[in-house]
Amino acid sequence: MNLELDDNERRFRDDVRAFLRDNLTPELVAGGRAATSIFCDPAFSLPWQRILNARGWAAPTWPAKFGGPGWSEMQQYIFAEECSLAGAPNLAPMGLRMVGPCIMHHGTPEQRAYYLPRILSGEDYWCQGYSEPGSGSDLASLRTRAVRDCDDYVVTGSKIWTTHAHFANRMFALVRTDPEAKPQKGITFLLIDMKAPGVTIRPILNLAGEHELNEVFFDGVRVPQANRIGAENDGWTVAKYLLEFERGGSFAPALRARLSRLRAIAKEESLNGPPLLDDAAFESRLAQAEIKVEAIQITEHRVASALSSGQNPGPLSSMLKTQGTEMLQRIEELGLDVAGHYAPAGRIDDAHGANEPAVGTPQSRDAAARYFNSRAASIYGGSNEIQRSIMARLVLGL
Repeated sequence: MNLELDDNERRFRDDVRAFLRDNLTPELVAGGRAATSIFCDPAFSLPWQRILNARGWAAPTWPAKFGGPGWSEMQQYIFAEECSLAGAPNLAPMGLRMVGPCIMHHGTPEQRAYYLPRILSGEDYWCQGYSEPGSGSDLASLRTRAVRDCDDYVVTGSKIWTTHAHFANRMFALVRTDPEAKPQKGITFLLIDMKAPGVTIRPILNLAGEHELNEVFFDGVRVPQANRIGAENDGWTVAKYLLEFERGGSFAPALRARLSRLRAIAKEESLNGPPLLDDAAFESRLAQAEIKVEAIQITEHRVASALSSGQNPGPLSSMLKTQGTEMLQRIEELGLDVAGHYAPAGRIDDAHGANEPAVGTPQSRDAAARYFNSRAASIYGGSNEIQRSIMARLVLGL
């Protein structure tokens, strides 16, 4: 594995930098930096997606035959790193990185022709209907029912922790179509219109007081059988394929960008006395985090190298998911230190309509929200406990 960029990759990086310089407006950068999790407000992510789509860059991982750029693994990594360093808004992953690849792999030609262009353009904004009040890590125990009625399924039940359901017009969901079968064998993968009669969305405020999550209820919602991906009762196969994309992706570019920003804030600001970088203990913790991120980046290059040569990265994906999410949490702990006693003020002026503005600088106000949101990173996409079990089995043979 060669860690140095070749001439073509350097030219590609220069092209990406020039594009970002010409198209990434200060308003979009501000919107991207205001996001306290991987999910950016669609008011910023969708305009940026339309700009990228006009260039053919909205879906870096998609093959050219489905509307993607057909980039190599290293080109995808370079693009992700440059976007993170430039402060570009994150694009919503549910359509581009999750259900889109599932439709490519398991969908019919008609489903591909209809949904994939709408995902690229942002016309369809997706949410994920997996978890239920009694089915989280044990997803195969889900109870939301779908019963055939002529050319439709009639769906009844509920989903929980549904990110951005209040923005979405589409949901991909797992539903139970055969309650008598073994848990994984009686599940079907459906695409649901969020505007259909019988769909109700209720907000869930997270620890930061932000509305990112929701509970979604289905009361006799009719879903055409044409909206089924894969065979009936074989949705678990589709879901496992999708999970590969949910756990995938690159952590190091975003982590490096966040550390760079924290270092700059700690150097320039003095909210609690002298600049925090004058504190040797804090500087040591920051340097240790930077070293860890470099190690994660090397592992990501190993995965990219394996994929480029047609190999399966195997347990490296679980390792990256574990190391990347736990490193994110450590970095946001540093963010609390940088914000100091202004961190608990959060963003209450925005979220709760306070009649006085929040105290502290803009950089400090989102520290608590980022910290709270990062707690979930080691749970979603398969908890880190599950990832460690996978590594123990595949690496140590336990």
